[in-house]
Amino acid sequence: MTGIVVVSGNPRAGSRTSTLAIAVGEAFADRLGSPAPTVIEVGSLGTGLLTKGDEATAAAVEALIGANLLVVATPTYKGSYTGVLKVLLDQLPNQALAGKLVVPVVTAGIAPQAAAAEALLRQLLVELGAIVARPGLPVVEADLSESADIAKKYAAALDW
Repeated sequence: MTGIVVVSGNPRAGSRTSTLAIAVGEAFADRLGSPAPTVIEVGSLGTGLLTKGDEATAAAVEALIGANLLVVATPTYKGSYTGVLKVLLDQLPNQALAGKLVVPVVTAGIAPQAAAAEALLRQLLVELGAIVARPGLPVVEADLSESADIAKKYAAALDW
């Protein structure tokens, strides 16, 4: 098991969504007394996401399968999660996340957009067998400057 794994589904590494996701992973690590999370920037996998046998993508898939707790984050793209995140998750075997605790984190311009995209991401994660945190963490872009505080409050309040 790899402990906590943070997956940022933003096509651009180092995004504000990624910053929030990492803060959430670190807040859970602090709460649980776990080591710092492993971070997967899906955008950094590049064309390897589409290349059979790509080592970096295979390592990302193995990290997802081996995690105890996953934080899966995405900005809202066209009302849903990003395509690069979907491509990565499509490489998981059926029920690969069975029994795993997963926190969906979604960013968007406005709250209804974030909530709608979080519901769609939740459906995908449940399809993979995950136990998905309720509530997830939809965050509007205007609040992203407070990522560390938002993450700490969320991790402290979540009751599995």
